[in-house]
Amino acid sequence: MSIISFGEYTEGKGYKVLDERAMRASAGLMFLLGLIAFINGFILQNFSVIPFISGFLILNFGIGLFVNPKFSPTLLFGKMMVRNQAPLPIGAIQKKFAWSLGLLLATVIFTLSLFLLGDVAFFGPVCMLCLLCLFLLFIETAFGICGGCKIYFLAIRLKLLKQPEEKPNCMGDSCEV
Repeated sequence: MSIISFGEYTEGKGYKVLDERAMRASAGLMFLLGLIAFINGFILQNFSVIPFISGFLILNFGIGLFVNPKFSPTLLFGKMMVRNQAPLPIGAIQKKFAWSLGLLLATVIFTLSLFLLGDVAFFGPVCMLCLLCLFLLFIETAFGICGGCKIYFLAIRLKLLKQPEEKPNCMGDSCEV
């Protein structure tokens, strides 16, 4: 078992997997953090919270993508919350794409939010990106629908990405290519 890896091989699977229950718990925690940032910034007009939370999410996604998701703070806490539930293996390749999308969105929000502290002209773009992130995290947490995974498989259908040799599984086989 390698420390630097996105997912692990398990018996009977020819591709790397992650525990879907822990991933959903992690998404729920990120949703909660994003909601706190959104309420502070766009309802209470306290924009100073947004760079801290988006910076934490960059760190979280960065650790998950470039080291191992099991060391990311939200996944560590998420695993503790679902520790008494049986793991549900899910394909890691599409989750890696989804986390890459999360890293990109968090980085753009972080960068724009630094400008927002001095210029309210960035209010609209930051607000729209925050709402997009909240939507993606909500559907993952509440319904088990990974929006980033859907985009990944759409990119495969459009031939923008190469299809993996062995098709990874999705929740309820919802990602049939």
